[in-house]
Amino acid sequence: MGRADIEAMIRASDGKPLDLHDKALSGLDLSGLNLRGANLRTARLNGTNLRGADLSGANLEQAWFLKADLSGAKLADARMFGITARDANLSGADLSRSTPIGDFKGANMSGAMLVDLKGGADIRNQSMGLMRAVFTSVNLSGANLKGADLGRSRLEYADLKDADLTDVVLMGSDLSGANLTGATVAGADFKNVDVSGAKLLDLKGEASAKGWAQRVNADRAVIRVSP
Repeated sequence: MGRADIEAMIRASDGKPLDLHDKALSGLDLSGLNLRGANLRTARLNGTNLRGADLSGANLEQAWFLKADLSGAKLADARMFGITARDANLSGADLSRSTPIGDFKGANMSGAMLVDLKGGADIRNQSMGLMRAVFTSVNLSGANLKGADLGRSRLEYADLKDADLTDVVLMGSDLSGANLTGATVAGADFKNVDVSGAKLLDLKGEASAKGWAQRVNADRAVIRVSP
């Protein structure tokens, strides 16, 4: 299946979402396509070019996006339970209200819109083990995460420089080694957050952050630049 086949399906769909579940789409150029609401559950899109594509409301559960290019893509309200998107490029993408309960290790989300994102672990539904957003070593510099739920998520060594973390739920998450230099943390919940080795420099709104005194390994965080 190639781009021409997908475009033909879009033309014949009469505006209805495409069913592409379990399809092998790795390496294709699907940039700019309208895939709103598409069913891509368990599909393989490793290395696929989806730059600027519209995947709003799409079902991406258990899909594979290793090193895929999703820069500038629309992923608002997308379902991502069990997704694997290691080293993917999501710079400038809109993931607002999406549920990225999966593995994004090494991905680029710089400048991305992650407002009201739902990436926290649901401890009431863990039959598959502790499922949560894995943003280990993810570039989130300049990203907008206002109101996002990242409770119990993994953010080790994430780059959150100048990110907007206003009202973000971080309770119980792992921020060890992360760089929060210049980040806005007003209203963010840091209760039981591991900040060992994290750079907490030039933070904005620190005075109104929640659970600030209940951070884990706060004495090991970098809070000033060494002379």
